[in-house]
Amino acid sequence: MEKYLYGAAVQGIQQFIFRTNELKDIVGASELVEQICTSAFDEFANNGESIVRAAGNIKFIFNNKADCEKAVREFPKKVMIMAPGITISQAVVAFDGEFGEVVDELERLLKIQRNKPSRSVTFGLIGIKRANNTGLPVVNIGIEKYKEKGQTKTKEVFKDDAALHIGKYIKVKKLCEKSFGISLPSHERIAYDISSITGKNDWIAVIHADGNGVGKVVQKVGKKKDVFKKFSEKLDLATEEAAHEAYNAVKGRFDDNENSIIPIRPVVLSGDDMTVIIRGDLALDYTTAFIKAFEDKTRLHLGDDILKKEHIFANDEDCLTACAGIAFIKSSFPFYYGYQLAELLCSEAKKDTKAIYSVNTNHLPPSCLMFHKVQDSFIIDYKDIVKRELTANDGLSFKYGPYYVQEKIGKTTVKKFIEYCDLLNTENGDGVKSGIRNWLTLRIESKSKADQRLRRMLQVFKDDAAVKTLTNETGGHCIAYDVLAYHTIMNQQTNEITEE
Repeated sequence: MEKYLYGAAVQGIQQFIFRTNELKDIVGASELVEQICTSAFDEFANNGESIVRAAGNIKFIFNNKADCEKAVREFPKKVMIMAPGITISQAVVAFDGEFGEVVDELERLLKIQRNKPSRSVTFGLIGIKRANNTGLPVVNIGIEKYKEKGQTKTKEVFKDDAALHIGKYIKVKKLCEKSFGISLPSHERIAYDISSITGKNDWIAVIHADGNGVGKVVQKVGKKKDVFKKFSEKLDLATEEAAHEAYNAVKGRFDDNENSIIPIRPVVLSGDDMTVIIRGDLALDYTTAFIKAFEDKTRLHLGDDILKKEHIFANDEDCLTACAGIAFIKSSFPFYYGYQLAELLCSEAKKDTKAIYSVNTNHLPPSCLMFHKVQDSFIIDYKDIVKRELTANDGLSFKYGPYYVQEKIGKTTVKKFIEYCDLLNTENGDGVKSGIRNWLTLRIESKSKADQRLRRMLQVFKDDAAVKTLTNETGGHCIAYDVLAYHTIMNQQTNEITEE
């Protein structure tokens, strides 16, 4: 009997999520994206078998042609009405043999469909009023109060702030509970405004983490229906539990009682992806804890049953690793550009770690992270940032990362980086910071002037360890920029608040 393997991939997720700088809208959008693969597809998931329905991907085997045709015809329209700006790529392969024989063909067709533009449902006439924060057509939701349709219907923006805290953000609450691993009796602990996330200064961070080696697993088990299904479910569980560990690692750093607002807002937590907006001084510890836990939890849930049993990697590694990017931005900075930078930093980390093991081998790249503190008022390609901000005129680079979670020969660990930062917490710390900051400015422009400044610092501070270590130029790189940037985020105080 002929069956039909249906595949769908969600596109435009991040653009939709970060289309507004309203924190309450952002997380509502994330929850909606998760629904697309689950409850939104339920009405079409009859008379067949689900293989994958998570992380923006659907694979479903229909037992008859009519049901499959209905999904192809109606599902994209339903999604685009639910979430204007998101599109769906679809493909179908008919088969009467084994599942594994048609998966590759389905992926090939999906790849073709992703490159085809879809007509937007958010077009409006020239004379139609536009939302100030998105530029899209608006609908009236009150006197002199306009929101575009994606915000009002999709992200469930309510007419007054009080409404946000009396149970109308059920979906948001579920995402937070999923990420934190705790029960939230009410909405009082959820930050619906960015000011609830900031601490003693206005630095926040957008973190994006992504697993390594997932593609290798899919290549090996993607044709084995039951194994692939199990892998997808267990990967979701491992990522969720890793987020719990990350939350537990930093919860002692903020007022963690039943009446306090948690300075962490999950955005995406699905598959091997994790994106959060978090108070700046918590970001590095949170990310490091997540990456370590991701290794531990994938070892627990996937190690023996799938990774080793299926011989995924050359050395039979029993876990997956992850890379992450951390974009430190001011709270007023557009979240979308912060996310773009975090994603670029994650990609840079992946390039570095894959270089340790050739991409042509089946070895598992080690976990690492990169961060950058935004100094400009706009974000461009990270390569241009490196060229303009992080490179001296003689070629010395102040791009020192990525920083590795485990010890790797010739690589700086996160632990070692923190030790470098601690060198500034001394009696001479303020003077040393000021001196190194001036040295950095001079070093970008003129090595000879910078050398004069360095000799003077060594005389004044009597060979202070921080001066020697942070200005050391090894292999064409210097760590001073990263240390000063992170030290500022951790110690600068611009807001009048009392920390617990």
